[in-house]
Amino acid sequence: MGELQYVNLSVEYAEELEELELAVFSTINPVDLYDAAELRTLASVFPEGNFVALDQGRPIGMGLGILTNFDFEHTQHSLAEVGGTELHDPDADWYYGTDISVYPEYRGRGVGRRLYELRKDCVRSLGKRGIVAGGVIPGFADHIDFMSAQEYIDKVVAGDLYDPTLTFQLENGFQACGVIENYLDDASVGNNSVLIVWENPDHQP
Repeated sequence: MGELQYVNLSVEYAEELEELELAVFSTINPVDLYDAAELRTLASVFPEGNFVALDQGRPIGMGLGILTNFDFEHTQHSLAEVGGTELHDPDADWYYGTDISVYPEYRGRGVGRRLYELRKDCVRSLGKRGIVAGGVIPGFADHIDFMSAQEYIDKVVAGDLYDPTLTFQLENGFQACGVIENYLDDASVGNNSVLIVWENPDHQP
Protein backbone atom coordinates (compact mmCIF):
# COMPACT_ATOMS: atom_id res chain seq x y z
CA MET A 1 0.00 0.00 0.00
CA GLY A 2 1.46 3.30 -1.11
CA GLU A 3 0.58 6.88 -0.28
CA LEU A 4 -3.09 7.57 -0.79
CA GLN A 5 -4.49 10.34 -2.99
CA TYR A 6 -7.80 12.15 -2.60
CA VAL A 7 -9.70 13.49 -5.61
CA ASN A 8 -13.15 14.70 -6.50
CA LEU A 9 -15.63 12.18 -7.85
CA SER A 10 -15.47 11.72 -11.61
CA VAL A 11 -17.26 9.41 -14.02
CA GLU A 12 -14.16 7.26 -14.61
CA TYR A 13 -14.44 5.74 -11.14
CA ALA A 14 -18.14 4.78 -11.32
CA GLU A 15 -17.82 1.03 -11.92
CA GLU A 16 -15.11 0.51 -9.31
CA LEU A 17 -17.05 2.52 -6.73
CA GLU A 18 -20.14 0.41 -7.35
CA GLU A 19 -17.99 -2.64 -6.55
CA LEU A 20 -16.73 -0.89 -3.41
CA GLU A 21 -20.25 -0.30 -2.10
CA LEU A 22 -21.34 -3.86 -2.74
CA ALA A 23 -18.27 -5.18 -0.92
CA VAL A 24 -18.49 -2.87 2.10
CA PHE A 25 -22.28 -3.01 2.60
CA SER A 26 -22.90 -6.68 1.97
CA THR A 27 -25.95 -6.87 4.27
CA ILE A 28 -27.76 -3.98 2.57
CA ASN A 29 -30.09 -4.55 -0.37
CA PRO A 30 -28.18 -3.32 -3.47
CA VAL A 31 -31.28 -1.33 -4.42
CA ASP A 32 -30.36 1.06 -1.58
CA LEU A 33 -26.78 1.48 -2.84
CA TYR A 34 -25.35 3.57 -5.64
CA ASP A 35 -24.92 1.86 -8.98
CA ALA A 36 -22.48 3.03 -11.64
CA ALA A 37 -25.07 5.05 -13.56
CA GLU A 38 -26.11 6.97 -10.42
CA LEU A 39 -22.47 7.64 -9.57
CA ARG A 40 -21.84 9.04 -13.03
CA THR A 41 -24.83 11.36 -12.59
CA LEU A 42 -23.62 12.48 -9.17
CA ALA A 43 -20.18 13.18 -10.62
CA SER A 44 -21.74 15.40 -13.25
CA VAL A 45 -23.96 17.48 -10.94
CA PHE A 46 -21.87 17.87 -7.74
CA PRO A 47 -18.25 16.77 -8.22
CA GLU A 48 -16.91 19.39 -5.81
CA GLY A 49 -18.81 17.83 -2.90
CA ASN A 50 -17.90 14.20 -3.49
CA PHE A 51 -14.55 12.61 -2.78
CA VAL A 52 -12.66 9.45 -3.67
CA ALA A 53 -9.60 7.94 -1.99
CA LEU A 54 -7.16 6.31 -4.41
CA ASP A 55 -4.31 3.86 -3.94
CA GLN A 56 -2.15 4.02 -7.07
CA GLY A 57 -5.21 5.04 -9.07
CA ARG A 58 -7.55 2.41 -7.61
CA PRO A 59 -10.57 3.69 -5.64
CA ILE A 60 -10.48 2.30 -2.12
CA GLY A 61 -12.83 4.70 -0.33
CA MET A 62 -15.40 7.40 -0.96
CA GLY A 63 -17.44 10.07 0.80
CA LEU A 64 -20.52 11.17 -1.12
CA GLY A 65 -23.47 13.53 -0.68
CA ILE A 66 -25.81 16.13 -2.06
CA LEU A 67 -27.07 19.54 -0.94
CA THR A 68 -30.64 19.61 0.29
CA ASN A 69 -32.99 21.35 2.73
CA PHE A 70 -33.51 18.86 5.55
CA ASP A 71 -36.73 19.00 7.57
CA PHE A 72 -35.71 18.63 11.22
CA GLU A 73 -39.37 18.69 12.26
CA HIS A 74 -39.97 15.44 10.39
CA THR A 75 -36.81 13.39 10.57
CA GLN A 76 -38.21 9.99 9.59
CA HIS A 77 -37.24 9.25 5.99
CA SER A 78 -35.63 6.60 3.85
CA LEU A 79 -32.33 6.68 2.01
CA ALA A 80 -34.26 6.18 -1.24
CA GLU A 81 -36.12 9.44 -0.58
CA VAL A 82 -32.95 11.53 -0.28
CA GLY A 83 -30.22 9.66 -2.12
CA GLY A 84 -31.17 10.62 -5.66
CA THR A 85 -29.38 13.42 -7.46
CA GLU A 86 -32.72 14.93 -8.47
CA LEU A 87 -32.95 16.35 -4.94
CA HIS A 88 -29.57 18.08 -5.17
CA ASP A 89 -30.08 21.84 -4.75
CA PRO A 90 -26.99 24.08 -4.85
CA ASP A 91 -28.87 26.73 -2.87
CA ALA A 92 -29.93 24.39 -0.06
CA ASP A 93 -28.69 24.77 3.53
CA TRP A 94 -27.45 21.27 4.33
CA TYR A 95 -25.03 18.72 2.95
CA TYR A 96 -26.72 15.32 3.16
CA GLY A 97 -24.14 12.54 3.41
CA THR A 98 -25.38 9.65 1.30
CA ASP A 99 -22.37 7.36 1.57
CA ILE A 100 -19.03 6.87 3.21
CA SER A 101 -17.23 3.60 2.64
CA VAL A 102 -13.69 2.25 2.81
CA TYR A 103 -12.39 -1.20 1.97
CA PRO A 104 -11.73 -3.09 5.26
CA GLU A 105 -8.05 -3.61 4.51
CA TYR A 106 -7.56 0.19 4.36
CA ARG A 107 -9.25 1.00 7.66
CA GLY A 108 -7.09 2.35 10.42
CA ARG A 109 -5.13 4.55 8.01
CA GLY A 110 -7.21 7.70 8.50
CA VAL A 111 -9.12 7.34 5.23
CA GLY A 112 -12.57 7.79 6.73
CA ARG A 113 -11.42 10.72 8.84
CA ARG A 114 -9.91 12.41 5.79
CA LEU A 115 -13.09 11.90 3.78
CA TYR A 116 -15.11 13.48 6.59
CA GLU A 117 -12.71 16.43 6.71
CA LEU A 118 -12.99 16.95 2.97
CA ARG A 119 -16.77 17.06 3.24
CA LYS A 120 -16.58 19.46 6.18
CA ASP A 121 -14.21 21.67 4.18
CA CYS A 122 -16.72 21.66 1.33
CA VAL A 123 -19.51 22.70 3.70
CA ARG A 124 -17.38 25.52 5.10
CA SER A 125 -16.35 26.78 1.67
CA LEU A 126 -19.95 26.79 0.44
CA GLY A 127 -21.24 28.44 3.62
CA LYS A 128 -23.70 25.66 4.43
CA ARG A 129 -25.15 24.95 7.86
CA GLY A 130 -23.61 21.53 8.26
CA ILE A 131 -23.85 17.84 7.46
CA VAL A 132 -26.77 15.54 8.13
CA ALA A 133 -27.00 11.84 7.35
CA GLY A 134 -28.56 8.54 8.19
CA GLY A 135 -25.70 6.63 9.75
CA VAL A 136 -25.55 2.85 9.60
CA ILE A 137 -25.23 1.02 12.92
CA PRO A 138 -23.70 -2.36 12.01
CA GLY A 139 -22.93 -3.25 15.62
CA PHE A 140 -26.65 -3.29 16.43
CA ALA A 141 -26.89 -6.65 14.65
CA ASP A 142 -25.23 -8.26 17.70
CA HIS A 143 -27.74 -6.67 20.11
CA ILE A 144 -30.98 -6.58 18.12
CA ASP A 145 -32.51 -9.44 20.14
CA PHE A 146 -31.81 -7.74 23.47
CA MET A 147 -32.56 -4.04 23.05
CA SER A 148 -34.21 -1.46 20.82
CA ALA A 149 -32.28 0.56 18.27
CA GLN A 150 -32.66 3.69 20.41
CA GLU A 151 -31.32 1.88 23.49
CA TYR A 152 -28.36 0.70 21.44
CA ILE A 153 -27.64 4.20 20.15
CA ASP A 154 -27.89 5.63 23.66
CA LYS A 155 -25.37 3.08 24.94
CA VAL A 156 -22.95 3.84 22.11
CA VAL A 157 -23.23 7.57 22.80
CA ALA A 158 -22.61 6.94 26.51
CA GLY A 159 -19.53 4.90 25.67
CA ASP A 160 -20.96 1.67 27.08
CA LEU A 161 -20.96 0.00 23.66
CA TYR A 162 -18.75 0.36 20.61
CA ASP A 163 -20.15 0.62 17.10
CA PRO A 164 -17.60 0.61 14.26
CA THR A 165 -19.47 3.35 12.41
CA LEU A 166 -21.39 5.43 14.95
CA THR A 167 -18.51 5.59 17.44
CA PHE A 168 -16.26 6.83 14.66
CA GLN A 169 -18.80 9.46 13.65
CA LEU A 170 -19.15 10.68 17.23
CA GLU A 171 -15.36 10.98 17.41
CA ASN A 172 -15.54 13.15 14.29
CA GLY A 173 -17.85 15.70 15.86
CA PHE A 174 -21.27 14.35 14.90
CA GLN A 175 -24.23 14.18 17.26
CA ALA A 176 -26.60 11.23 17.33
CA CYS A 177 -30.14 12.61 17.10
CA GLY A 178 -32.33 9.52 17.26
CA VAL A 179 -33.40 6.47 15.32
CA ILE A 180 -34.49 6.57 11.70
CA GLU A 181 -36.83 3.62 11.19
CA ASN A 182 -37.08 1.80 7.87
CA TYR A 183 -34.19 3.84 6.52
CA LEU A 184 -32.80 1.09 4.32
CA ASP A 185 -33.31 -2.58 3.55
CA ASP A 186 -30.91 -4.25 5.99
CA ALA A 187 -32.57 -6.98 8.02
CA SER A 188 -29.46 -7.47 10.16
CA VAL A 189 -30.21 -4.19 11.96
CA GLY A 190 -33.98 -4.21 11.57
CA ASN A 191 -33.75 -1.59 8.79
CA ASN A 192 -32.77 0.98 11.42
CA SER A 193 -30.32 3.85 11.10
CA VAL A 194 -29.32 6.82 13.26
CA LEU A 195 -29.72 10.48 12.40
CA ILE A 196 -26.34 12.16 12.73
CA VAL A 197 -25.68 15.89 12.49
CA TRP A 198 -22.55 18.03 12.33
CA GLU A 199 -23.11 21.79 12.54
CA ASN A 200 -20.68 24.08 10.75
CA PRO A 201 -19.14 26.29 13.47
CA ASP A 202 -18.24 28.89 10.84
CA HIS A 203 -21.76 29.23 9.43
CA GLN A 204 -23.13 32.77 9.29
CA PRO A 205 -26.96 32.83 9.33
